[in-house]
Amino acid sequence: MKNSTLFTLVGLSLVLIIAYNCLYVVREIDRAVLLTFGEVTNFDVTPGLHYKIPGVHTVRKFDGRIQTLDAPTQSYLTAEKEYLEVDSYAKWRVYNVADYYRSTSGDENTANNLLAQRINTGLRNQFGERTVHEVVSGERDSLMTELTTNLNLITQDELGIQVVDIRVKKIDLPQNVSQSVYQRMNTERQEEAQELRSTGREMQEGIEANADRQRVVLQAEAYRDAQLIRGEGDAEAAAIYASAFNKDPEFYEFTRSLNAYISTFNDSSDVMIVSPDSEFFRYLTKSIQTEE
Repeated sequence: MKNSTLFTLVGLSLVLIIAYNCLYVVREIDRAVLLTFGEVTNFDVTPGLHYKIPGVHTVRKFDGRIQTLDAPTQSYLTAEKEYLEVDSYAKWRVYNVADYYRSTSGDENTANNLLAQRINTGLRNQFGERTVHEVVSGERDSLMTELTTNLNLITQDELGIQVVDIRVKKIDLPQNVSQSVYQRMNTERQEEAQELRSTGREMQEGIEANADRQRVVLQAEAYRDAQLIRGEGDAEAAAIYASAFNKDPEFYEFTRSLNAYISTFNDSSDVMIVSPDSEFFRYLTKSIQTEE
């Protein structure tokens, strides 16, 4: 009984070992090739469970998902002969398993290096045809689209790789020219600010001159209207006085004399030297004579 159990266990172990070495699984996210004595006999193994002959067949699996290539910063010359420091990255995936295996031996680092070289060449050509403004903002999207399309024509045939997208993360001027560019921009901004200040002062002077002119005109018109109103009032008052005093001229003369007396002798220290029989004292003299 013990011997039969042992044989059974040994048999099961052998079966498991043989199954382990003869069977293999290709996941949905993987791409695989089957080699027979080192030669590719199945260029694109479908996902699922497969078998192989140990020692005869070899299976190479690759990640079929989208990969990221973070390229090192490179210097590119624009159409204006200006150098720019460009930091970019690319998204790619295996397009043709056979071509990918032949060109890279299935090594992802080799694939990244080969792809980086082609991206570097493509960016150099694209930047060389455009100005700084165009690559920074004006035609940046069209540059990336055109570069992706052109690269796919090469990488799909040569490397078995499909470039999904290429993007520029950052564009900078070289460090040795950044300071001079900054100074030039600062000078331009100062000149623009000075021009704006001059324009503002000119507008201010125009507004102030116009306000002063309007003030003078308004004051002159107001003074004119005031004088007209005052003249009309004085004329009306004079007419009223004349009408009233014409009714009793003697009373009018008496009232004027009293007002003159009040104005002249308003203070006890006031002194006036004049002849007693002067016309000025006519009503005072009549008053004294009447009392006597």
